[in-house]
Amino acid sequence: MSTFVLVPGFWLGAWAWDEVAAPLRAAGHEVHSVSLPGVAERAGEQGDFGLEDHIADLAELLVREDLWDVVLVAHSGACAPVGGVADRMPERIRRVVYLDSGPMIDGGSLYDLWQPDYREAADATVVDGRLPMPPWDVIAAHGASIEGLDEAALARIGARVTPQPARTYRDRLRLTGAGAALPQALVSCSFPLDQVRAMIAAGHPWFVGLDGPNWELRELPTGHWPMFSRPADTAALLAELAAI
Repeated sequence: MSTFVLVPGFWLGAWAWDEVAAPLRAAGHEVHSVSLPGVAERAGEQGDFGLEDHIADLAELLVREDLWDVVLVAHSGACAPVGGVADRMPERIRRVVYLDSGPMIDGGSLYDLWQPDYREAADATVVDGRLPMPPWDVIAAHGASIEGLDEAALARIGARVTPQPARTYRDRLRLTGAGAALPQALVSCSFPLDQVRAMIAAGHPWFVGLDGPNWELRELPTGHWPMFSRPADTAALLAELAAI
């Protein structure tokens, strides 16, 4: 059996993993779903939370719960804090899984990846250092597919999201390279795996090394939120990757 730490993307909390965690636990796995500082039920916490705060919070969880041999799962924007804690505590990690996400490079930020018009629109909506979730149509127009989610699902999710601390996507991730050799996996959901392979072949700086022997590349066709659109299949794939 495996120990999973599930880290959600922006605006989401531990609740986002409920339908993934349940079958994993039923199969005998230990599952820790995470809400990071300033988000979800922790939205009331005061502070100008940045990327290092989110990394430190994940590190504290691993130590507090005495977690070892962890399968560390990053959905979407969680790639930065997950990559950070894997770099700082590689001895506790069995495998890192990027779910419709990818590894962050040293010195990179998620803000770098946003198109200029999206950055400008996002900056205009930040209040007290936190970014509300944009409307679904805006998100979808900028590459985060909502395939597999009907209007009722979008409404349920939208009712529970909370603003994201802005520094968590603006801050630059600093890596030592200590976690680079860990077994890792990328699960492509909202774009074809062939597209990932093409970017690897083209030498895209964000995909360098993903053809290495420590990487598994998988595909789970759906939208950008597989924990909502295909939760059972997401759980099954995570269990499969943990067993490799």
